[in-house]
Amino acid sequence: MRSGIGFDAHGFVPGRPLVLGGVEIPSERGLAGHSDADVLSHAIADAILGAAALGDIGEHFPSGDPRWAGAPSTEFLRRVAGMVARADLRVNSVDATVILEAPALAPHRDAMRERIAEALGIGTDRVSVKATTTDGLGVIGRGEGAAALAVAVLVPR
Repeated sequence: MRSGIGFDAHGFVPGRPLVLGGVEIPSERGLAGHSDADVLSHAIADAILGAAALGDIGEHFPSGDPRWAGAPSTEFLRRVAGMVARADLRVNSVDATVILEAPALAPHRDAMRERIAEALGIGTDRVSVKATTTDGLGVIGRGEGAAALAVAVLVPR
């Protein structure tokens, strides 16, 4: 068994969709980034890559590469799952936490779990998505951005 940790954070900007776990969340602002800026999917991808010792998301999907401009981050998850499979591993489970003040994510949690599981080729019972706030502390507490932390467990194929 192998485990990895991933983290990502992006600032909010107006006029862009808020995408988390491959799900568009109703919001007046989205996250800034080269792809869809899905901090949840990015953290999960990094956790999986770390568990497999295959580098990080910036190495495989660099922000300077025009192929990834506006790309859905669930595509990153699909590709990372393929990399892991070629290394004779598979994703066993993922546990992730999104950190933001608003909007509330509880109504979208099941949809996020389903999209992530589909992209990784695993059951939704192996994907946990949670949300928390910083109770007004720091840049996230001031509503300037969002972050996500993820842990992935890989096992041999």
